[in-house]
Amino acid sequence: RGDDTIIAPSSSRRRLLGSRSSGGTASGNGGSQSPYAPSGSGGSSASVHPSFRSKSVCKLECRYCEQSICGRGMKAILLADTRVELYSTDTVPSGRVQLVGDDYMTRNCQCRIRDVACLICGNVVGYHVTQPCEVCMGACNNGHFWMFHDDAVAAIERMDSSGQSVLVWAHLPFADRDAECFDRADFICR
Repeated sequence: RGDDTIIAPSSSRRRLLGSRSSGGTASGNGGSQSPYAPSGSGGSSASVHPSFRSKSVCKLECRYCEQSICGRGMKAILLADTRVELYSTDTVPSGRVQLVGDDYMTRNCQCRIRDVACLICGNVVGYHVTQPCEVCMGACNNGHFWMFHDDAVAAIERMDSSGQSVLVWAHLPFADRDAECFDRADFICR
């Protein structure tokens, strides 16, 4: 567990597109406001909290249909319940998942979240924090707002450019320069 990232917001468990459950729990553990802003689409290791820079980068796939979800995943645990393992990413998995349903909040924090479903099979594979709360933003977090349930995605550690070592967040390029962020179809001349 020492290698797991702690993140704040949580969501309901995996479910099929259109179904709804009671949600989960989330909380922060207090502490000072983090100076590390969410990295968004232009993020790099420079915007990742120093304690997360040695974490490995993972490629994530939907467990139901094997669709590639993202190439910038990070293994994480939930602040509110350290038994809950999940993955997160700093970039929008454009063309891979879709926001579904309405925003909702969990019982233990004021974060607004919305489920995300795989565009190929329709299964809910995680959630997006659409509006983080102050408590969660004040806790030690990785600045990621796209979360994926451990039992809904398969993770494969990503290798660095040499192919010899696992890529870590400290050496991950900016998202707009990361080949893993581009859909292969984007490179085809039209």
